[in-house]
Amino acid sequence: MLLVLGVYLVAGNLAGTAGGGAKTLAKGSVPAAYQALVARWGNLCPAINPALLAAQLYQESGWDPDVVSHADARGIAQFIPGTWAAHGIDGDGDGDRDIWDPNDAIPSAASYDCELAGYVKDVPGDVTDNMLAAYNAGAYRVIQAGGVPAISETQNYVRIIRSLETSFAAPTSRVDPSEQAAGAIAYAQKKLGTPYLWGGNGTADQGGRFDCSGLTKAAYESVGIKLPRVANDQYNAGAHPRREELLPGDLVFFSDDLTNSRAIRHVGIYVGGGYMIDAPRPGAVIRFDPIDTPDYFGATRVTEDGAKALPTTA
Repeated sequence: MLLVLGVYLVAGNLAGTAGGGAKTLAKGSVPAAYQALVARWGNLCPAINPALLAAQLYQESGWDPDVVSHADARGIAQFIPGTWAAHGIDGDGDGDRDIWDPNDAIPSAASYDCELAGYVKDVPGDVTDNMLAAYNAGAYRVIQAGGVPAISETQNYVRIIRSLETSFAAPTSRVDPSEQAAGAIAYAQKKLGTPYLWGGNGTADQGGRFDCSGLTKAAYESVGIKLPRVANDQYNAGAHPRREELLPGDLVFFSDDLTNSRAIRHVGIYVGGGYMIDAPRPGAVIRFDPIDTPDYFGATRVTEDGAKALPTTA
């Protein structure tokens, strides 16, 4: 109870603190293979920034350069072949325009964004929101509507990318504490001593057992926030406080590759004092563990908007 009360006291003291909105990328949020590309091309025009471009690529493909959608959108930036033919560029200067090559596709996504921003620059409202709406629905519809059109798919696309932008940006100031953090910790505390189960979601047929991301998912679901099932997607559920800024309720992540959030292999719930509650491995039980280990990757302060922007299926 003292731990839970402490979370609310900290939340109250910091409630007026502004959230981060930096234009640089958060540590490891972009896979190392694409980090330099996103950082460079994300500054191509004022309507975009590296975090926004990263959010768009994550939403489009999950960083998969080989994915094909049901609509035949292809590659890491999910260009339809007809759009690629008109707007794809030779980003790496090797003499071809390859829709499957991230070295061409990522620069092309940035270039196309900036082109769309130019089309809608005189439309009322936020130019970046209007640009994203044009990417989804076409510039003509944005111009005709005088802003983001009343199309649910387009409105959701804009909302999701702008929410994800926060999770890919390195905050420049302290980020707001989660009001649900205390409840998530309370849930996890009740599970202390429960045996680990790979793939465990805490269901009755599994004997109420969890793996690491199953526990964090259930803890936040108990307070009304639905997280993705896997740890490397949970990393994108909010902004990323620095180690010295951690608050109880933050998710803390661990990886053997500290340059790539897609390689995250473990997650726990921070409780203060350098410790987390986690489901560590087969043969162990849910317990308190220290977070200051060589494989500590970083942390996420979970927000409702951040969680809603993420896929909820594995």
